[in-house]
Amino acid sequence: MKMNYYPDTDSLYIDMSDTPSAESKVISDGVVLDYDKDGHLVGIDLDNASQIVNLKELVLNRLPLHKETIVA
Repeated sequence: MKMNYYPDTDSLYIDMSDTPSAESKVISDGVVLDYDKDGHLVGIDLDNASQIVNLKELVLNRLPLHKETIVA
């Protein structure tokens, strides 16, 4: 899983898979879910992310991490 924040558009994309998106659905104002060709969720796009989530804190609980990359 990868999370990318784009400050110029204040959007956060949570990339949950390397599989390309085939369909997108707006589920609420500024929240778009991306699905692959088989209907599996592959990404979440949040517009105006700084108004929706706390971008200054990321908490990971009980994840089986083998690799950790943090860039500030």
